[in-house]
Amino acid sequence: MNYLSGIELYYCSPEKVKGNNVDISDDDYKHIVKVMRHSVGDEIYVTNGIGKIFHTEIKDIDKNSLTASVKKIIDYENRMKNIFFCIPKLRYNDRFEFAFEKCTELGITNLIIFDSERAIYKSDKKERWEKIVLSAMKQSLRSYLPVITVINSLKDINKLDGNKIILEQNSVKRISELKINPEEKYYFIFGPEGGFTNEEFGLFNKNDFYSLADNRLRTETAVIKCAALLENL
Repeated sequence: MNYLSGIELYYCSPEKVKGNNVDISDDDYKHIVKVMRHSVGDEIYVTNGIGKIFHTEIKDIDKNSLTASVKKIIDYENRMKNIFFCIPKLRYNDRFEFAFEKCTELGITNLIIFDSERAIYKSDKKERWEKIVLSAMKQSLRSYLPVITVINSLKDINKLDGNKIILEQNSVKRISELKINPEEKYYFIFGPEGGFTNEEFGLFNKNDFYSLADNRLRTETAVIKCAALLENL
């Protein structure tokens, strides 16, 4: 990826990749044509959000879209495909959205948003969250657009097939002790600002609890620290 470090990366949904052409519209089209002032013959880089970056050349510009022909395809493996970050809704949207952004930059590609009993939040803004992770993916030159899923409660997360990792300050086990099997799914579950209730704690096995730090971390800090640690596994 280093040789791409100086590029602008744009996005087109997978269905807009047709044979040897990619079609770009909406905000990315406006940025390419109106802001960056690209014209026919210019080369641009585009990702489909599912692991490919296309080195392309603009061949046609219309009023609301453009078409670029693919010169080269660069494929990337999703090392985090079986890692799911389960984040409770937070009271302050800016902290919540900051965690989303940094998770994306650090390579997390599955985000589950859930309601916890002590969560305090203002509203659901999935469309806005999706725009935030899209922007973060392009800015950080990632080729996987995170999938955001909204789930009602911890009980519903507990029903999902895979290993549950609950981040709890008082656990004697540290996250550094966790051995990741790339063939298995892992759900990293972060607590809300008010902490989990006893009933929520009771949903999980005591062996599912791990600590990230000796001191108490804000939820968004714990999310970012865990993502950074997993990137280096």
